[in-house]
Amino acid sequence: MRTRTRSRQLAAITATLAVALGSAACSLEDTGDSDAVRVVVGYQSKTINTVTAGTLLRAEGQFEKRLAEVTERTGQKYSVEWQDYDTGAPITTGMVAGKIDIGSMGDYPLLINGSRAGAEEKTRTEMLSVTGSSARGSLNMVVVPAGSSASTLADLRGKPISASVGSAGHGTLVQALDRVGIDPTTGVQVQNQQPQVGASSLESGKVDALAQFVAWPGLLVFQDKARLLYDGAQLGVPTLHGVVARSAYAQENPDVVAAFLRAQLDSTASLTRNPLAAAELVAENSGLPAEVVYLYNGPGGTDFNTAIKSNLVDALRNDVPYLKSIGRFPHEIDLDTFVDPGPLQKVFAEAGADYSKALSSNGNASVIRGVDPVCGVEVDSATAGEIWLRGQERTQPAADATCLLRGVERARQEGHEVRAAYISDPQLGTRWFAHKAVWLREGDRYVAFTTADSARQYRTTHPDAIDVTYEQALAEVVS
Repeated sequence: MRTRTRSRQLAAITATLAVALGSAACSLEDTGDSDAVRVVVGYQSKTINTVTAGTLLRAEGQFEKRLAEVTERTGQKYSVEWQDYDTGAPITTGMVAGKIDIGSMGDYPLLINGSRAGAEEKTRTEMLSVTGSSARGSLNMVVVPAGSSASTLADLRGKPISASVGSAGHGTLVQALDRVGIDPTTGVQVQNQQPQVGASSLESGKVDALAQFVAWPGLLVFQDKARLLYDGAQLGVPTLHGVVARSAYAQENPDVVAAFLRAQLDSTASLTRNPLAAAELVAENSGLPAEVVYLYNGPGGTDFNTAIKSNLVDALRNDVPYLKSIGRFPHEIDLDTFVDPGPLQKVFAEAGADYSKALSSNGNASVIRGVDPVCGVEVDSATAGEIWLRGQERTQPAADATCLLRGVERARQEGHEVRAAYISDPQLGTRWFAHKAVWLREGDRYVAFTTADSARQYRTTHPDAIDVTYEQALAEVVS
């Protein structure tokens, strides 16, 4: 009975999101002028690491503002149509058909896009910028039902797993399975499903795991419908999402492309300046809980640096053999041609920004800063966490996992509701929900991890660490 009830709840949530997103996809901001240049933008409202070229960009109206400047300068008018999708595949289909001009998607879909579109010169596409990335791959994850007995990826041998084949999440699954000695094609039963279908399959027991990109793993875990089994950061392989445009359209309308990239920089600056406000706006326009959005776009989450770094291009190059192995790479592409940083470099220069500095930047530009009000120390971004209290416009920094526990417990005693608390895995660097983390105690010190795998690895060099639950740790830290 409980399973059927929860399935109905998920179906209702999915239906609500579908209606909202369907309405958004049909939105046409038309000038009504037949001489207006039309630009169609394909985006994924629930894919958090594309929000600066999608959900946030649209909600803030940054692209339209930049196009208005072009109109004022040249007299040319523009109309913008935003089309919302769950994955990158339909965006690629639209671009090849000449029906979508600019899109954003993950690394594997970007390569598929370039491969499919490159079949003919007239359909060719080019990658113009990065929207979000993770140096270690933490933006893709594998989750299992909350009550699953699986503790490692190896426990999924022979099991049905939902994934969107050809997506970034599927790519992480394939590489991870290969590392633990499981053939990705014969060792498991991959069900090719859209994210929301896979979520329903996971909850109804039709599959034993779900491999997806953000924000689906975090959403399902936050809703108590799943548990994180595998953190993509365990691969240590960069993952990214980026902006791609039809080459013919970009050549005919360079002002549109420049306006879009300049608008992306505007939204990136807005998010970096006030990530909490950005999370609230993205949540309002995507149907996702703000707590889940902030998990990924908060300090220490997704790196929103727009520069196309060499390590990211190398990661794309290394992904090609995987795509060939699953038959998703019909035509060879020259990455040196497909990846074109020229327009972005020009936009940087016109904005008075230093592109070379963006290229050489290591680490996330958005980090947790300030003084921990409970432990009374300046926080170190490498170990810091955050507490988000209901009704507060700013989060509370926590120096480390132990101080975070003290902060959460004090907030409870003072009658505050904790919307969310975030920790950083000391092994992997992944930002995660504190109440969903795997906790260990070492004497009077506490540490938290994204997965049981990461905690086990930590214990190999910290044999005195003891398993504790989140609630147990909260009780102990003040006793």
